[in-house]
Amino acid sequence: MTTSQASWPAIGHETLEWTSRSASFGPRAARQGPSRATYQAAVPPLIADLSPVVSPEVAALADEASTALAVFDAELGSDVAPFASLLLRSEAAASSQIEQLTASARQILTAELGGGNRRDASAIVSNTRAMRRAVELSDELDAAAVLAMHEVLLEHDAQHDAGQFRKEAVWIGSRSDSPVGADFVGPRWERIPDLIDDVLAFARRLDVPRLIQVTVTHAQFETIHPFTDGNGRTGRALLQSMLRANELTRNVTVPVSAGLLGDTAGYYAALTAYRRGDLDPITRLVAEASFEAVHNARQLVDEIQGIREGWRERLRARRDSGIWTALDVVARQPVLNPKVLAAEMGIEPKNAYPHLRRLEEAGVLVSKTEHVGGQLYRTNEILAALDAFAARSGRRRSA
Repeated sequence: MTTSQASWPAIGHETLEWTSRSASFGPRAARQGPSRATYQAAVPPLIADLSPVVSPEVAALADEASTALAVFDAELGSDVAPFASLLLRSEAAASSQIEQLTASARQILTAELGGGNRRDASAIVSNTRAMRRAVELSDELDAAAVLAMHEVLLEHDAQHDAGQFRKEAVWIGSRSDSPVGADFVGPRWERIPDLIDDVLAFARRLDVPRLIQVTVTHAQFETIHPFTDGNGRTGRALLQSMLRANELTRNVTVPVSAGLLGDTAGYYAALTAYRRGDLDPITRLVAEASFEAVHNARQLVDEIQGIREGWRERLRARRDSGIWTALDVVARQPVLNPKVLAAEMGIEPKNAYPHLRRLEEAGVLVSKTEHVGGQLYRTNEILAALDAFAARSGRRRSA
């Protein structure tokens, strides 16, 4: 038994009844009526006042990862800040990819502007908004903040109640029609409000090592599984909110979900271990994901800065020319239209066209008319860098 297993309670279970109607039809099914069976629902422990303990090795790793996150944010904060929105989108895309939602950077950015027709891209756009909302609410860390994140995430999903805790059973398993025999069944819905208040009270404490606190909060939230859908993406948005609240990140969103993408099977196995009372696997995984996120983000920033330098060598203009401001906007908004450029530059939309034409002539931008969204401009160089980032994130770790 590890140190963490000895100090952290495993989830309990309670037996509940499941009632379902027969899937068959006709007089015989009518005579049989509804069928009844029992299943085991999780009963997570209350953790607000508990002190998480991990093995010395994992504690040291978590401390090193905390330092790496803070150093990246501090050292590159001023350089990375212009690309904060790109890093946030990268985190949202990686978090979505864990849930089998995939789209290219071009598809995601086009969807943000109302173009394209990829459902996955639209879902990732919603996840980006939820991530942004999470960062905005990092000072709150209460139930209302979590509901606000979820509402943004699922605002366009008519099949689920956005911004509302579930009032039905949820489970993970091979059957979609019954929780009987499922691998994991979330706690009964009546327990959710108290469990959420409890885990967020833990999240607000000031006496817990920061990355361990972030990790345990995330794992406990996923165990509570408070929504009918979007639990994973909301939980990872909450993780980003806590990184900001704990001042590990102040300037940018470090794409930790991108680090988790390298071993999604290990991620789910670590959550299972947490539910048995072992904190080491999930803490180790989040720490390693943090190191990978910093490394990957540094590479992305270096590539974008190199692209920008190449652009500046292609253009010739006065130092006070508005084209340089337009170039900076394009670097952080790789798909845009005249309205977006004008808003970012603080000029009239009609005055954006000369900049766009000049950047297109210099080979910085290419244009395309979308069926929905009108004339859009894109920089393929930045989009390629973002797609390369996503590819690196999804690369599985060697054994």
